[in-house]
Amino acid sequence: MVLNEVFGLLKQIGAVRTESEFSRDWLGRSECYLRSIRFSGLEPSIHSIAVCASKLQHYGERMCASTEHEQLGKRFLGLAQQCHAQINTAAEHTWMVQE
Repeated sequence: MVLNEVFGLLKQIGAVRTESEFSRDWLGRSECYLRSIRFSGLEPSIHSIAVCASKLQHYGERMCASTEHEQLGKRFLGLAQQCHAQINTAAEHTWMVQE
């Protein structure tokens, strides 16, 4: 799951400390969201992935504008692309099932 990869990177760079903080600040959800979906065996909501993708893209673009953080910005943009791909796959599945 791409969100686990995002959480790992953000924790590594010190942007978040816990899954609770990540769920609240990067997914726009309650502090127990990531833990709850993992425990339940559910997939994250498209909304949560979209919020994360938007935030990654926002910060990634700004970091790429500076040479000091360009590499990290590229990683953020790559993860944003992975989030968008997951969103597109889920959306495609929805409309293909309807046909």
